[in-house]
Amino acid sequence: MKYLLRPLFFLTILTLTGCLDENSKDSLDEQHTYTTDRDVYVNAVATLYNYIGSDKDSEGLQGTYRGVYDYNTFTTDEAIIPVRGGDWYDGGFWADLYTHNWAEDSKPLYDTWKYLYKVIVFSNDALATIDKYKQLLTDDQYKAYKAEARAIRALYYYYLMDMFGNIPLVTTVSENSENAEQTSRPEVYKFIVKELQEVTPQLPTGHSNLLGANYGRVTRSVANFLLAKLMLNGEVYSDADWTDNQQPNGKQTYFTIDGQQMNIWQACKYYCDKVTADGFTLATDYLSNFSVNNENSPENIFTIPLDKHLYKNQFQYLFRSRHYSHGGAFGTSSENGACATISTVKTFGYGTNNVDKRYAYNFDSDTVRVDGNIVRLENGKPLVYMPLTVELNLTNSPYIKTAGARMAKYEVDRNAFNDGKSPDNDIVLFRYADVLLMKAEAAVRNGENGNTELNLVRSRCGMGNRTATLDNILAERLMELTWEGWRRNDLIRFNRFHQSYDLRTAPETEADRHTIVFPIPSRALDLNENLKQNKGYKR
Repeated sequence: MKYLLRPLFFLTILTLTGCLDENSKDSLDEQHTYTTDRDVYVNAVATLYNYIGSDKDSEGLQGTYRGVYDYNTFTTDEAIIPVRGGDWYDGGFWADLYTHNWAEDSKPLYDTWKYLYKVIVFSNDALATIDKYKQLLTDDQYKAYKAEARAIRALYYYYLMDMFGNIPLVTTVSENSENAEQTSRPEVYKFIVKELQEVTPQLPTGHSNLLGANYGRVTRSVANFLLAKLMLNGEVYSDADWTDNQQPNGKQTYFTIDGQQMNIWQACKYYCDKVTADGFTLATDYLSNFSVNNENSPENIFTIPLDKHLYKNQFQYLFRSRHYSHGGAFGTSSENGACATISTVKTFGYGTNNVDKRYAYNFDSDTVRVDGNIVRLENGKPLVYMPLTVELNLTNSPYIKTAGARMAKYEVDRNAFNDGKSPDNDIVLFRYADVLLMKAEAAVRNGENGNTELNLVRSRCGMGNRTATLDNILAERLMELTWEGWRRNDLIRFNRFHQSYDLRTAPETEADRHTIVFPIPSRALDLNENLKQNKGYKR
C-alpha cells in the first residue's frame, strides 16, 4: 500500500505532532528530545511541513475553505460560489469575495493572516533550535537544516507579501508580528529573493513530489520555481505605492544572479531553465498529475502530501463543488457550491465548435455521468449542469441547484475517507506547465518570442499552435491552471484584477487598484500599533 512507502521523517512528524497542540514543544523535556542530529531535524525542521496542508478552515496552503486558496480563486473571474437559495449565503462571505467587498474585520481574513504568521514564527523557532543544538550536527547538516527552515519561511512570506503587501518582517524568536515594525512590500520582496538565492545551494536536490527522502520537502527545484514566480511578478512586488497608477518597468528592474545583472524577465527565464535542468517535463497525460496516485508525475514540482491513513490534511474542493446527487453517485455527500464562471467556460470555447480539450478534464458539465451511467435527481430527471446560467445570486433562477460547470480536475478516490475529503491524491501547488508558461510570458514581456514554450503546453493536450501574445498567454494560463489557485496572481500582473469582468462590475472606488492587496486585518491592527492600514481601506 502507498502509505507504507512514506519516508520515515513524515511518520515521525505524525507521531510527534499529530495529537499535540501547537505549543506542544514547550512541554517536552529538551534534554531528552534533542540528543542526535536526527532529533534536531525532526523536531525543528520536519515539523514545519505539518502545516502546509490542514483540515481546518483558513489553514493550509490549499485543500480547505476560507484561506489562501479561496482568497486567490473566488476573488477572480475564474470561479464563483453563488448564493443558491438558502445555501452559500454565509453572511455574504462568498459574494463579497467575488465583488471585492471584503471587510477589514473579517474573521477568515484574520485567521489566514494568523496561519501564515504562525508558520513563520515556528520557522524562526526552528532556526533558533538549530543554532542551540549546533554541536549535534556536522557543518554540512547545520547549513542544510538552516537553509530548509529559511526556505520554508520565505515561502510563507511570499504568500503574506502577495496577499497583504506591507507586512511585519519577523526573523528572530525575540520578535513577533504583534510588535514588529511594518516593512514595505518592495523590501519584503527583496528579502524573500535574497533568502532563496542564499539558501538554494544548500537545499536538497531531487524531486519533491516523488516518494523517498525528499518527498514533500522544499527542494532546490521548489525554490527555483518560487524565484521564477517572484521575478515574473517583479513589477507588482517592487511597487511601493500600487494606488498611484505608476509601476516599475520590468526591463529596468534588476537583480544580480550568479554574478550577472539581469532584469526580472531575464531572471524569470533563468530560474525556469534551472527547473528544466532538474529533469522536470510535461506528463504525457494531463490528468495523471491529479490522479489518486500522482506521486510519480514527471511534472509536479511541489505538492501537499495526502494519505487517508497518515495525515489529517484534507482536499475539500470536489466535495464543495458537486451537486448532492453527483456526490451520491460516488457514495458520498456533497455541498453543491463552487462552479466556473461564464467567462471561464467561454475562454475554453464552450458552446462553440472548437472547445479546448482541457474543458472536459477540468469540469463536469451538461448531462452528468458516473461510470457511464446518467446521474439522476430525486425526481428521476437527469442531472444537467448548465454552464451559462450562472448568476451571483441564483435564488430566483430555475437553475438554482444546477447552474455552473463543476470542478473535475482531480481523480475521485473511491476509497477516500470523510465523504471524499480525505483522498490519496497529493494536492498540486507548483507544476512544470506553469514554468513553461512563465518562461513564455517573460520572453514576450522582454520583447522576445515565447511561442515554443506556449505551444509545448498546448500540444500536450492536442491543441493547435497559437502566437505567444500576452492575451493568449493569460487565456492559456486559465485553461491550463484552472482550479490551481493562481488566477488572482495572474490578473493582478496583467492589470485586470481591479477591473470589471464576468458578473462583476468594478466600482469607481477600485480605479486606484487598492484591492490588489487585501486589508491588514483589523484585529492585527488592534494588536500592533506599529501597523498602518493599506491605502484605500477605511482604517
